[in-house]
Amino acid sequence: MKTIFVSTMFVVFLLFFGNSGYAQAPFYQDKTITVILGGPPAGSADLRTRGVINIFRKHIPGNPTIVMQYMGAGGGRQAANHVYGVAKPDGLTVGSMGAALVTNAVLGATGVQYDIDKLAYLGTPDSAQHYLFITHRYAGFDTLEKLRSTAGVRIGAQSVGHPVYITGRLFAYLLGLKDPKFVVGFTGPEIDIAIDRREADARVNTGDSMIRRNREWLEKGLIDIHAGIEIPKGERHPKFAQVPDLETFAKSDREKKILQMFRAFRLAGQNFFLPPGVPAERVQTLRDAMRKTLSDAEFLKEYQKVSGEKPTPLMPEVLEKVVRELPRDAEAVGIFNKLAGADPLPGR
Repeated sequence: MKTIFVSTMFVVFLLFFGNSGYAQAPFYQDKTITVILGGPPAGSADLRTRGVINIFRKHIPGNPTIVMQYMGAGGGRQAANHVYGVAKPDGLTVGSMGAALVTNAVLGATGVQYDIDKLAYLGTPDSAQHYLFITHRYAGFDTLEKLRSTAGVRIGAQSVGHPVYITGRLFAYLLGLKDPKFVVGFTGPEIDIAIDRREADARVNTGDSMIRRNREWLEKGLIDIHAGIEIPKGERHPKFAQVPDLETFAKSDREKKILQMFRAFRLAGQNFFLPPGVPAERVQTLRDAMRKTLSDAEFLKEYQKVSGEKPTPLMPEVLEKVVRELPRDAEAVGIFNKLAGADPLPGR
């Protein structure tokens, strides 16, 4: 009897305590994850991030609360610096930032205090874009010849070093504009208002954003679209398939190499990342959750509804590979730095 009693108690012990590791509540249960966004509210980056986080939460064991915090200063550098050097590496702070995260780091931009090779990447919902260079009809640039022959075309952007600023400078450089003026200090939607108010003549925007935010401009023929750039190459928005590609304006191998670098930068998209030092099991938990999110049919609908864009996701391992293999050619970096800065455009 004593033997039976001891055996019974041993079985009870195993049932209640032997599997206690499996019975533990998930780490993220009753926790709050803060997503630090390198941009302002209501901009494209905000919408892309919001299009992800509701479904992302569903796939994290424990279903934590997710809140957003905006740090748009320095073209997003404030956000990246905070995630990298200030946030606790406990898996409760996630960064969300566009192409400027990798662009600023590779170019050695002022104020960068993070190392992109030490961040842990979770994935991106938008790796493909079709950027367009547009002018408003009131500016009178209905042909490329008129655009090129006019000095001082005013191009709106967020800030020096911002991806939209760099993209606008790249278009101006390869299209051969004469002494263009870059008007900065806006959010994305505010650039549209500045153009309507005739405070700017031109801007860069994506095809999806144009359809979502500027449908009236398109329907009433209020803008001229002069060129576009596909990312990745061949990924054109069907509505703008006839727009000439910027690469056709490249005159040399060097200029084609700059375009290759630009495409590689932008392929990283609106990427989600963690600071260095997060425990490996939490990194894996969040990567698994993001992988499930980006494959979820509900995400595909939610993202398009919120952002107005068709998702073009990269899974964690692919995004990490893109970042690790970014071209860092010294000559191209030198030219790109001039495009990213505030000085006059480099000569061709």
